[in-house]
Amino acid sequence: MYTSLQLASDMRALGIGRGDTLMVHSSVKSVGPTENGADTIIDAMLDVLGSDGLLCCATHTWDTVGDTTDTYDPKNSPSCTGILGMVLLKRPGALRSLHPTHSMAVFGRDAEDFIKGEQYCHSPCPREGCCGKLLDRNAWVLFLGVPLTKNTFIHGVEEWCGIKNRLGAPQKRYIVMEDGSLFEASFAPHSAPIPDVSQNYGKLLPIFRCHSITSEGKIGDADCVVCRCRDMFDITAQILSKEPDFFLTN
Repeated sequence: MYTSLQLASDMRALGIGRGDTLMVHSSVKSVGPTENGADTIIDAMLDVLGSDGLLCCATHTWDTVGDTTDTYDPKNSPSCTGILGMVLLKRPGALRSLHPTHSMAVFGRDAEDFIKGEQYCHSPCPREGCCGKLLDRNAWVLFLGVPLTKNTFIHGVEEWCGIKNRLGAPQKRYIVMEDGSLFEASFAPHSAPIPDVSQNYGKLLPIFRCHSITSEGKIGDADCVVCRCRDMFDITAQILSKEPDFFLTN
């Protein structure tokens, strides 16, 4: 049975530290048995980051918003990217961004400023949104028991590099605001010549290893990889400048 202290020690061994911004893609089950489930993992992360750090967890809703509904409700829309972010949102002070399909749960320093303006996003990972702010802060992205095919940040890199055929036609989406009113957004969803371009993001891992930008180890029982956003951006952008369709095959 893992404690938060044990998991925090594992995280520090990967290089994550006080004051960092940490974005997490996770499989809670992969960590193994913990004292209080997902809350133990969150306790460990907040202990490592300290009061001047920022924890971000994916709470995406792309599986429903656009397919089964045109409305995103940050208080009630379930996440399709694991339970960690939804558990984090139960904590006083945690906030959820207003992005209709690629929201984040955030807790810590400057959380309100970090998510500000997400309702005005016109694409899944705009440079001025939360995904772009991860680059501005040179955040860590932690893959906790999940592969790099879950690396939403790379969607952002493709957008910012102007790769063609990655966005569909703009559609109307509605966002439930704090006062209960509906905000009408114009939003272009992901689109590509293949069904899921992110399934090919995993081939970046050996390249990242070759450039020595990964830190790898265990958090509990979970195999983990952690990378800095600036390193991932620089290497991926260089690849895409020569091979724009790099992610269309595996």
